[in-house]
Amino acid sequence: MLNKLSKEKLSFLKNVALNLRIDSITATTASRSGHPTSCMSAADIVAAIFFNFLKYDLNNSDNPNNDRFILSKGHAIPVVYAAYKQLGVISDQELLNLRKFDSNLEGHPTPRFKYNEAATGSLGQGLAVGLGMAINAKKDDLSYKTFVLMGDGELAEGSIWEAAQIAAYYKIDNLIGIVDCNRLGQSGESIEDHHIDSLVRKFESFGWCAIAINGHDITQIFDALSIAYKQKNQPIVLVAKTYKGYGLKDIQDKNGYHGKPFDKKELDVIIKDLKDFFESDIDKDFVQAKYVPELPDSIEVGENYKKQNTTINLTQDIDSNLFDKNKSIATRKAFGYALAALGRQSKNIIAIDGDVKNSTYTEIFEKEFPEQFIQCFIAEQSMVGIATGLQARGKIPFAATFGCFFSRAYDQIRMAGIGRNALRLVGSHCGVSIGQDGPSQMALEDIAMFAAIPDSIILYPSDGVSTYKLTELMANYHDGISYLRTSRPDSQVLYDKNEEFKIGGCKILKQSKNDQACIIAAGITVDQALKAYEELKKQNIFVSVIDLYSVKPLDVNTIKEVAKKSGNRIITVEDHYIQGGIGQIVASNLINSFINIEILAVTKLPRSGSPEELMAFEQIDSKNIIKKVLEKK
Repeated sequence: MLNKLSKEKLSFLKNVALNLRIDSITATTASRSGHPTSCMSAADIVAAIFFNFLKYDLNNSDNPNNDRFILSKGHAIPVVYAAYKQLGVISDQELLNLRKFDSNLEGHPTPRFKYNEAATGSLGQGLAVGLGMAINAKKDDLSYKTFVLMGDGELAEGSIWEAAQIAAYYKIDNLIGIVDCNRLGQSGESIEDHHIDSLVRKFESFGWCAIAINGHDITQIFDALSIAYKQKNQPIVLVAKTYKGYGLKDIQDKNGYHGKPFDKKELDVIIKDLKDFFESDIDKDFVQAKYVPELPDSIEVGENYKKQNTTINLTQDIDSNLFDKNKSIATRKAFGYALAALGRQSKNIIAIDGDVKNSTYTEIFEKEFPEQFIQCFIAEQSMVGIATGLQARGKIPFAATFGCFFSRAYDQIRMAGIGRNALRLVGSHCGVSIGQDGPSQMALEDIAMFAAIPDSIILYPSDGVSTYKLTELMANYHDGISYLRTSRPDSQVLYDKNEEFKIGGCKILKQSKNDQACIIAAGITVDQALKAYEELKKQNIFVSVIDLYSVKPLDVNTIKEVAKKSGNRIITVEDHYIQGGIGQIVASNLINSFINIEILAVTKLPRSGSPEELMAFEQIDSKNIIKKVLEKK
C-alpha cells in the first residue's frame, strides 16, 4: 500500500481495469439494462482505488476501520460490483444476475448488498454522506479514509457545494473526492464539458486541494491517490478527465449511449475490440491471479459500533423541575433538554444544526457537549447527508431545524429511507401556531412528507413530558427514519413524569359513557381539544379526547374502540394542511369501519398574525371544535 508503482503493479492494474470494463458490459447486457459506458469511464479509477489503496477486511464489512468507498454516481454501480467479483466477493453468476428481482445487486447502490456504504443514485448526495463518515473517523480517532467517486454531471447540484464548503470549514483531510469528468450527461454535455481546470478552480475556491489528472492514465491516478492518502488539513479532490465508453472507438465520447446496454449478439465483438485496444499495453507476465486488499489497522469492536439503546429518566434529570405538572414549556425546548440528557448517557449521540440552534434548542446540547455538536449552517441537504453518513458508522445523530426546511432536503431523506438509515430528524416551528413569522416559516406539509417514507415513524408531542419520552424513543428506534414534530409556543405540562409512552400508541385524555364524538388531536391542538371539552361539558355534552402523539404508526385499535363508544363519530383537529395530514391518515386506516370522520385542518393559505388569530382563521381552535361537535350529523 502506498508503495511505488512498479512495472508489475502497473500491468496488473491495467489488466484489472480491462476486466472491470468487460464485466460491466457483460452484466448490463445480461440484465438488458444499465449504464455500461458510464462504468467504462470510471474503470481505471476504480481499479486503482480497490486494488491498491483501499484498506478493507473483505471478511468483515462491519469493521469500523475499513476504508469507505461511496459511489455518488450510482448508475455506474456495475463497475463496483465487477471489482467485488474480481476480489472474490461476488461469483460470475451473481454478477450476471444484476438488476434481477431476486438479486441483491440492484441497479443503483443500496445496502441490500452489504458492501455498499449508502443508497445513492439520486445524484449530488454522495459527498455529504462521505463527509459524515469522514467526520465519524475524526471523532472516534480512526485511521480510515473515505473515498467518494462523483460524476461531473452531478456537480451542477448545489448539494455538492454545500458539502464541499462544510468539509473545508472543518478541514476534513481524510475525505478523498474523485470526479469522473467524462463530459457527457444523459441528454447532452455536462455544464463544464471537459474544462477540468474550471472544476479545479471551483473546488479550490471552496477550500479544497484539487488535482487535475488524466483519468485513464493509471500512473497519474496512482500518483494523485498517493498524494491524497497523505493529505493534511484540508479535503482533496482529483478531477479526472475521462471519456464515456472509453476503449470502444465507435462510441467513445459520443452522445446517445447513456443507459444503453449492448446487444447480446454484439458482445463477443465488443469484448474482442476492448482486448485489442488494451492488451497490447499489458505485460501478461505481471498479471497476478488474485488480489487481497491490505487489512486496516486492527481495532476491537465495542459498544460504540453496535445499535445501542440509551435510557434516560425524567424523574432523576437535573432539569426535572421544568417538567412539573401544570408548568409550561415549549415542546421544542423540552426536546433540547431531552437531547442533553441522552448526551450524558452516550457519546454516540450527535446533534446536527442548520443555524437555528437557539430556536430548536440544540444549543442546550452544544453547551454541554460541544465535541458532539456539528454546525452545518444553512445547508439542510448536507445536514441530512452528514447525518446519514454518521448513522451508517454507528452514531445516533439528531438533525434539527424548522420543520418546513426539511422540504429542501426531502430527496436526501427519501434516499436515507431507501438506505434504511435510522436518522432522527426534529422539526420545530410547525403549523400556523408559530404566529407572526408567516407562512414561509410554517411547517404545514411535513407530516405528509415523512409519512410517505417506508418504515418511518412520526411522533408529535403535546407537552414537555411527552416530548422528553418520545425523544428517548427516537434514540432507540433503529429500523428507519424517525421524525419529531415540535411546536413554538409554550404548552402546559399534562402528564406525570412517570407516564409511559410507546411508538404506535396514543393517550385517552377524556372519556365517559355518554360521549357523542371522539376528538383526535396532536401537539398544539391537544390544548384546544381540552378547552373545547370543558366548554361542552358545561352544556352537558360529552366527548372523548385522544392525544395522538404517535401519528405513524397509528394506534388503530384504540381509536376504533373509543370511536365506537363515542357515537361512531371522529373529529380530527391538526395544525397541518389537510392533504396528507393526521385526518387523512386516520381516515385511510379506518376505511370501511362505519365510523364517520370529520377533519379540521389548515385549508387556507395562512398569513402573519398571532397564533390565536391564525388558529381561528384556519378553524382549528377550541371554538371551531365546539362548532363542529354541535353540528347535526
